[in-house]
Amino acid sequence: MPLIHSAIKKMHQDEKRYARNLRTKRAMRSAIKKFESEPSFDTMREAQSAIDTAAKKHVLSKQAAARRIAHVAHTAKEAGVKIPAKAITKKTTAKKSTAKKTAAKPETK
Repeated sequence: MPLIHSAIKKMHQDEKRYARNLRTKRAMRSAIKKFESEPSFDTMREAQSAIDTAAKKHVLSKQAAARRIAHVAHTAKEAGVKIPAKAITKKTTAKKSTAKKTAAKPETK
């Protein structure tokens, strides 16, 4: 047990971070195991989402997350998981109006 106040505070912070990271890791691992036990589109989506969440929270590196997602996608392809047509959407960008808005200005005579 540290004696210096800042070291004690750091130890408590580390314990909290460890617990938070552990929850994220367990959620990710359980989602992946659920997908591997019964491969379907929904479980694949949940597994990929859990992996992305772990990467976003810096529990996993971006490269490790990409590798795990690729593994999940490969497993899904081998298992013959079908992706519903409504799940595939194209990103449409709305065209911005190029016409300049003119403010109503009173005419001076």
